[in-house]
Amino acid sequence: MPHEFSQRLKALPPYLFKELDRIRDEVKSRGVDVIDLGVGDPDRPTPAHIIEALAKAAADKANHQYPVYSGMNEFRKVVAKWYLSRHKVQLEPETQVCSLIGSKEGIAQFPLAFVNPGDTVLVPEPGYPVYRSGALFSGGQSVFMPLLEKNGFLPDLKAIDEETLKKAKILWVNYPNNPTGAPASQQFYADLVTLAKKWNIIICSDAAYSECTYLDKPHPSILETPGAMEVAVEFHSLSKTYNMTGWRIGWAAGNETLIKGLGLVKSNVDSGVFQAVQLAGMAALEGPQDSVASMGQLYRERRELLTKGLITAGLKVFETPYTFYLWAHVPEGFSSADFASKLLNQAGVVATPGNGFGPSGEGYVRFALVQEAPRLKEAADRIASLKF
Repeated sequence: MPHEFSQRLKALPPYLFKELDRIRDEVKSRGVDVIDLGVGDPDRPTPAHIIEALAKAAADKANHQYPVYSGMNEFRKVVAKWYLSRHKVQLEPETQVCSLIGSKEGIAQFPLAFVNPGDTVLVPEPGYPVYRSGALFSGGQSVFMPLLEKNGFLPDLKAIDEETLKKAKILWVNYPNNPTGAPASQQFYADLVTLAKKWNIIICSDAAYSECTYLDKPHPSILETPGAMEVAVEFHSLSKTYNMTGWRIGWAAGNETLIKGLGLVKSNVDSGVFQAVQLAGMAALEGPQDSVASMGQLYRERRELLTKGLITAGLKVFETPYTFYLWAHVPEGFSSADFASKLLNQAGVVATPGNGFGPSGEGYVRFALVQEAPRLKEAADRIASLKF
């Protein structure tokens, strides 16, 4: 008996990273020694004190039942305390913070709370594919905001026409940016809040990479911006900060009504985050932060090593102190996909083609700094040997 996918599934492009895994595994099956710089999955283990907190919490039978949908009060209080300490932002834990099964889940589900069929969702590109798929699942129409290098990979807010702004329900931003690594300024956030208030648009800020830096000063949160609490919600994750990608723990914070709407969706489709994982998340946020600083320095060393190798190979790299990605121009005469294919098939190096993140990513590839220094050096040497 045939079963046909829904129209929304048919409209989805293949998920970029799932497709990358398939191609990588196919090349590996031919006996190629593959250096995978594709998916942004930290290669170092979760810090020991977080693992210990999970083990202790998992053994406690009090954590074996259904969790609270919007998150343990204790977890949300710790998140609020973190915002106060890190960004001097005052949050009400019970109404302005919601725990998430990783920020990806919240990003995908948030539009279901506020987007009606036909509404517009403004999506940055190149950008995380889930912004677009979340809009699609809610019946919204994605309108791309190109991120161009000449603008520092910030969207040109003045270039958005009034008809689009009238229909817009959500505007997504992501800084520090994946895939480019570009930062945003407090002035950009101020301009964004002004725009949102004028046109009654919800600002959704994905801040998953804010702690992935070797700088002492934190990247600004949009919630620091005067007036942001009226129009904005920020999505955050412990995945990249504490090497916890498989743990699935994050949060959304911001405007009370926006958090309430997300919570109502979640209460109908999931049963919350395992309490033991939330307790481990609290240990991460409240415990020693030396691992965060050391990872920032490690990524700095890896960035400098690979950047030097790629420049030697003739590639131009966008330099930034944020994220653990390198965003590089492809050589003249190549498309993003062609160059990524050449790297994989002729050098055994996995890189993500920039056009997989959106049309403006054409002409670039992304390298994730998720291999130890010797493997990064080998990757750079292999790339240089191609002599393009």
